[in-house]
Amino acid sequence: MSSRAASTSSDITRQVIVISAVVFMIIAAMFGAGVLGGTPVQDLQGGALSAEATVLAPASSAFSIWSVIYFFMIVYTVWQALPSQRASDRQRKVGYPIALTAVLNGTWLLAAQYTTLGLTVVTIVLLLIALGATIRLLVLNPPRTWAESLFTDVTVGLHLGWVTLATVANTTAWLTAEVAPESWGEVADAWGIAVIVVVVLIAAATAYFTGGRLTPAVASAWGLLWIGVGRSSGEPESMPIAITAWVAAAIVVLVPLILWTTGRRGELTFAKR
Repeated sequence: MSSRAASTSSDITRQVIVISAVVFMIIAAMFGAGVLGGTPVQDLQGGALSAEATVLAPASSAFSIWSVIYFFMIVYTVWQALPSQRASDRQRKVGYPIALTAVLNGTWLLAAQYTTLGLTVVTIVLLLIALGATIRLLVLNPPRTWAESLFTDVTVGLHLGWVTLATVANTTAWLTAEVAPESWGEVADAWGIAVIVVVVLIAAATAYFTGGRLTPAVASAWGLLWIGVGRSSGEPESMPIAITAWVAAAIVVLVPLILWTTGRRGELTFAKR
């Protein structure tokens, strides 16, 4: 039976909801970039989200990855709206979760514009959880074509990898601006290094439990590289954190590569089917 013949009105509803969610995300992103009259993210919350606000803030160039993520989200949205994807069993399982991640992404930008740093942390943690749940669904329902892998898995993987790093940066910004005492600065390097170690552990766990998927690791490593650049060439300067971040970026990418080369990737993928 063809996917077109098997499609139902609920499939069309799902496709429309995905389109609406991504449109909402893009409009919110335009506000976040200041295009539609909003304040640029780096100037919000008293500058707490800028590239120089904390020891774990990536240099500003790191945020260019959002253009890549948004591009893949738009391409995915167009692709999943095709009649050939309407009755796809895989899209039936992940369409709504991906729509939720788009809504939470846009909600974070609006929260940063109009609410508090604390609420941005809550929102980005929810986004991280949603992305983790979505990629688990993708692992449990492996792609059958290169298009499924490229348009769906790469999209979610890049989003997850970057948000993993962004969650840490966002939480650190909130703690630094509103929670930590003034003495925090005296131990900032130690805390920063400890948090980077946690990021590595999370990224390694993601690689392990997704069968060695590389895209989340690439996105997380990208952020870590730019944390290193920010701390080595900008304020607040910290070579210990810069070096730790660069080493961490290498480890994060090596873990999934090792899983692939040792054959563990196949075992893990098979185990989750």
